[in-house]
Amino acid sequence: MNRLEFDLKLREMLKEHKKFIKRPNRILPSGNGIFNRYKNPVITPEHTPLFWRFDLNYDSNPHLLERMGINSTFNSGAIKWKDSYCLMVRVEGKDRKSFFAIAESPNGVDNFRFRDYPVIMPETDNPDVNVYDIRLTHHEDGWIYGVFCTERKDPNAHAQDTTSAVAQAGIARTKDLENWERLPDLKTGSPQQRNVVLHPEFVNGKYAFYTRPQKGFVDIGRAGGIGWGFADNIENAVIENEKIIEPTAYHTIKEMKNGEGPPPIKTSEGWLHLAHGTRVTASGLRYVLYLYVTDLKDPSSVIYRPGGYLLAPKGNERLGDLTDIVFSNGWIADQNGDVYIYYGACDTVTHVAKSNIDKLLDYAKNTPEDGLQSAKCVEQRINLIDKNLKLLG
Repeated sequence: MNRLEFDLKLREMLKEHKKFIKRPNRILPSGNGIFNRYKNPVITPEHTPLFWRFDLNYDSNPHLLERMGINSTFNSGAIKWKDSYCLMVRVEGKDRKSFFAIAESPNGVDNFRFRDYPVIMPETDNPDVNVYDIRLTHHEDGWIYGVFCTERKDPNAHAQDTTSAVAQAGIARTKDLENWERLPDLKTGSPQQRNVVLHPEFVNGKYAFYTRPQKGFVDIGRAGGIGWGFADNIENAVIENEKIIEPTAYHTIKEMKNGEGPPPIKTSEGWLHLAHGTRVTASGLRYVLYLYVTDLKDPSSVIYRPGGYLLAPKGNERLGDLTDIVFSNGWIADQNGDVYIYYGACDTVTHVAKSNIDKLLDYAKNTPEDGLQSAKCVEQRINLIDKNLKLLG
């Protein structure tokens, strides 16, 4: 194309991109009363700036071709910062490398705009091959911490083995979401760690972590679950002992593995947790989100454990790079009690669901625990039916 055609096409692309970013999102009616989904995903690859993907110089790209494509935008850490809803998005290029980038919205449900540049995450002496799934914790020590998965090739793997990897918990901190200080990776007795979350407060004067000990990169081994451990300091965080506080269980939504989602929300009745559970199906692993609540004074003690899932893939959330997966590592609780749950769908896009603390606590407290047997679950349901039929006369 000539220069005039190039300029016209570029102006049209910029106009359409701006229109797409400003597209209003519509809340959908709730079928369960606990939360509401929204019609559109809040972050998609198309939300990324055009100048991330295209060379906009006519001399070097006269056909206006995409040079560095974006494959997916998902599994976002979340934080309210200076009246903006900020997502630290896992952005994956078409080269399969993930990186972090901040997208901000004035209302938390649409108009998310990426900052001009991705996050520059410093490296340790052992460089990351891939980084992803960051959890943002505004800790009482004054820092905002990002705890994320750092993936590297397994040094013990055979030279021709291009799939074996080691996952560990990387730690970085910031005061402004702009400049990040990298700290040494978390050290534990587990060969691998994923889904590690920093608790927002000191516990007995120590930094407390939710962990997910693993034997292998994919295999979590027997008796897996969400762990709990302490580090004396954050500058060289070492956990000597991990205990499982939320275990996996046979024939449940978390039979294969489970992991902590975002940092828990402090409420008047306990710490509210969002986690993911995974089970094996004929079509592969199915990921869902579930709630549990722990004691305010002892966050390692579970006090409410509602049975079943809170949110599962639905409709177009079930299709993407993968299938039948929802995953959350970010939510935001407003001062008025509203809670925005950001969740990745099939490792492709980011959605939002809206609830509030009162509803989530009510759900957690008054939903029966998993009966673990069909007969017990029927008994629970009959109790509900009897109660309702009496009310209906």
